[in-house]
Amino acid sequence: MFQDFVEEKVEGDGATLFIRRAGPEGAPPVVLLHGYPQTSAMWHGVAPILARSFQVICPDLRGYGRSDKPESDPSHQPYSKRAMANDIVAVMRRLGHERFLVGAHDRGARVAHRLGLDHPDCVSAMVMLDIAPTREMYAGTSAEFARAYWHWFFLTQPQPLPEKIIGYDPKGFWKLKCFNQARGENPFSSEALTEYLEAFAEPDVIHASCEDYRAAASIDIEHDNADQGRKLDMPVLILWAKRGVIETCFNALELWQQRAERVEGEALDATHYMAEEIPDDIAARMSGFFSRNPFHVEATE
Repeated sequence: MFQDFVEEKVEGDGATLFIRRAGPEGAPPVVLLHGYPQTSAMWHGVAPILARSFQVICPDLRGYGRSDKPESDPSHQPYSKRAMANDIVAVMRRLGHERFLVGAHDRGARVAHRLGLDHPDCVSAMVMLDIAPTREMYAGTSAEFARAYWHWFFLTQPQPLPEKIIGYDPKGFWKLKCFNQARGENPFSSEALTEYLEAFAEPDVIHASCEDYRAAASIDIEHDNADQGRKLDMPVLILWAKRGVIETCFNALELWQQRAERVEGEALDATHYMAEEIPDDIAARMSGFFSRNPFHVEATE
């Protein structure tokens, strides 16, 4: 995976992140953000294609993979999407990128949403995969959604309940959750799956990922409410799985129109892990969208 990609650690904003990066020097930068319970390895099919035309940076989010796992607190602030977004801005600046494009999936797309709200001058355009806005999903919870996304409610339980239960068989839990979201199939390459399972076997990753979900159900919603209706103002493309929960339980485009000024989107014939199921299609759609919304850097004196 990731042939010709540089692997290194870069200091963020309170956490040092492991990253993979490649692409032509001087090309527009694109940061790709992964979901739960994965790592930057999820972009192994998409990133090399984009790296032909873009500088591609794939970090492990704080709490995941080979990135730092900061100690949390009762407010869960260290795992808020604001804290995670601040990491990304800091990493990109250390790499010389004040402004960049964003592609993101699942939890990473929630980080991208907050990144676009808190740092609008940093984000030129973004593509988000298979999510609706967090606050609106919780507010629109139905019995069907709760059954399908049971982990949203399990992982938010107070420490140490989910940590202990997952810790008895982390690899078994990982497969149960992820294969279930892929309609019982295994859409993952053996190399990526090995990375996911090895990372998720670590107790600090299990705890940090639970904190990610606890933050989503608490402080992240507080941050959303504090925005007082402010919307993303950069071009946004939403792609969701035709064979997934977003399609069956929510009107994704309508919900994103409430949270973004310029948004378009459609459902694709895939399950939740579309970047690994249909990487050529995802890469082409990202590249096309980014090309239609050109990257601009303000001239400085």
